[in-house]
Amino acid sequence: MNKSEIGHLTVNQVAWALVNRGKRVFIPFGDSDRIDLIYLDDDGRVVRVQCKTARLVKGAIVFPTSSIHAPSRTGLPKTVWRSYRGEIDAFGVYCPATGTIYLVPVEDVPENGALLRFSPPKNGQKTHIRWAKQYENGAVAQLGAREAGSLEVTGSIPVGSTSIPPLNDTGQPSLPFGGDVPTPAARQPTRLPRKPR
Repeated sequence: MNKSEIGHLTVNQVAWALVNRGKRVFIPFGDSDRIDLIYLDDDGRVVRVQCKTARLVKGAIVFPTSSIHAPSRTGLPKTVWRSYRGEIDAFGVYCPATGTIYLVPVEDVPENGALLRFSPPKNGQKTHIRWAKQYENGAVAQLGAREAGSLEVTGSIPVGSTSIPPLNDTGQPSLPFGGDVPTPAARQPTRLPRKPR
């Protein structure tokens, strides 16, 4: 996959997770905006989201929190890092390695890059750690239910919608409410009649 396809996959995964929590999601037209999607919070507030694809590195979910503008693309004399502060409200982060979506307020992370701890650090550090589980989409209400294996605690629709749906035998994701994601059949190229000479 190229960078554009990876970005589209991340936006789709974040939007899917928000919709499954009952949020109304809106996606701006085009690729050149710093906002990848907008959703309405429970109180009707508009939340602007920039989606990022994260990597799992040494037990931490790592993602950029600024954009890079290279001289070759901008004509500027040097590389410029541009923060998202003031332009978005949260990062919608998808980590393919864990299959989990994280919703991280922009104020909670540094301006150049962030890491959310997925597993405890090897050096035994206990303070000043951003734990990934506190930012999981829907995790606040569901975390106890998933650890206990019960369905008594709910918070997102459906329970457990914080992860990517498992793939079925055909390699297609299964939807949480039954059925499979429809995949369009391969189209045969249309042959146009030749022009007479």
